[in-house]
Amino acid sequence: MFAVIETGGKQYRVEKGGVLDVELIEGVENAGDKVSFDRVLLIYGEGGTRVGNPVIPGARVEATLVNSVRGPKVRIFKMRRRKAFKRQNGHRQDYARVRVEDIVL
Repeated sequence: MFAVIETGGKQYRVEKGGVLDVELIEGVENAGDKVSFDRVLLIYGEGGTRVGNPVIPGARVEATLVNSVRGPKVRIFKMRRRKAFKRQNGHRQDYARVRVEDIVL
């Protein structure tokens, strides 16, 4: 059984027991805190496929925060040819690593 959820403006395919990195979630900062994702777009399982319009009413995915992690460093380099213009910048995104506990209909 798997589900497709939306959080942080992105869609993720999740399964029970799976671990995924999502955008930071407000109000959840300690390891072991419970998280509930209410925007469930699709559920596939032994009962068939349920597709939301755009979400499935009453469905949710329960998860637990494992820890906070940081993504890889991304280099941004801007240059204008023949203008002596060069700028270099970097960015490193913060993520929340969660473990999916249950998919509830």
